[in-house]
Amino acid sequence: MATLTSKDGSTIGYDTTGSGPVIILVAGATQYRAVDNTTPRLIEMLSARFTVVNYDRRGRGESTEVAPYAVAREIEDIEALIDAHGGRAGLYGMSSGAVLALEAGVALPGKVTGVLLYEPPVSVEQSSADYWKQHAEVAAMAERGDADGMMSHFMGAFMSPEELAGFKQSPAWPPFAAVGLTIEHDYRVMAEAKDGDRHPARWQAIAVPVLVVNGDSSFPFIDAGAAWVAAGVPRAQRRVLAGQGHDVSPEALAPVMTEFFGAF
Repeated sequence: MATLTSKDGSTIGYDTTGSGPVIILVAGATQYRAVDNTTPRLIEMLSARFTVVNYDRRGRGESTEVAPYAVAREIEDIEALIDAHGGRAGLYGMSSGAVLALEAGVALPGKVTGVLLYEPPVSVEQSSADYWKQHAEVAAMAERGDADGMMSHFMGAFMSPEELAGFKQSPAWPPFAAVGLTIEHDYRVMAEAKDGDRHPARWQAIAVPVLVVNGDSSFPFIDAGAAWVAAGVPRAQRRVLAGQGHDVSPEALAPVMTEFFGAF
C-alpha cells in the first residue's frame, strides 16, 4: 500500500496495479479496500492493459480526513492521485462514487480523460430539497458520532429488518460500521447532484467521453436515474448490462471498461 497527502493534509491510502493508461476507481458508499472482495478481481482483469489505482476515500480504511468535509476536498484527493500517476487518468465511479467521479471530470479539465459511471443512484422522483433533507438527517447522526446508527439507517433502506439484524450479528458488521460516519459524505455528493429538479449547469462543461452504465436487474429507480444523468451530460452514452444489478460482476464490467478506456 502507498499513501499520499492531499491538499488539506488528509492522508489517502491507495494501491497501484498493472501498466498502461491510468484508471482511478472511485468507490461508492461504505466501500473501501479492506471490505471489498469484488474489486480485486476487476483489477486483475484490467491490469494487463491499464494502470489501476484503487484508493480508500477519505475517512475510510487507510485514509484519514481533515474536517470539515466538502465534495471539493474529495475532488482534491482524486486530483492528487492523478498527479501522482502522470497527470492524466480515466475515472470509474460506482454508485455515489459515480456522481463524485463525474464531478471530478467537470472540475479537472485536462487531467481526466474520460468517466465511466456505474449506476449513479439518482432518483428522478426526488428534488435537491429532498436530498438535502436526507443529508440533514444523517448529518445529525454524524454530529452525535453515531457511526453504528448511520450504517443501520443506510443499510435499512436495502435490507429487511430481519436481514439487517442478522448482518449486525455477523463478523462483517464491525468493519462496515467503522466507516458509518462517512455515509454523510455520500448524501452530500447526491444532494449537490441536482439543482431543484434540474441537472447542475456545471455538468455542461465536461468535455471528455462519459459512459453511464447500469444493469437491467437492479433497483427499480436505477434505470431512470441513469437515463436522467446521461441526459444532463453533453454527448454522454448509455449502456445496459443484461442480468446485472447494483453488485455488478467483474466479468460483465471489465470488457465494458476495457472498450471505453481503451479508446483514448
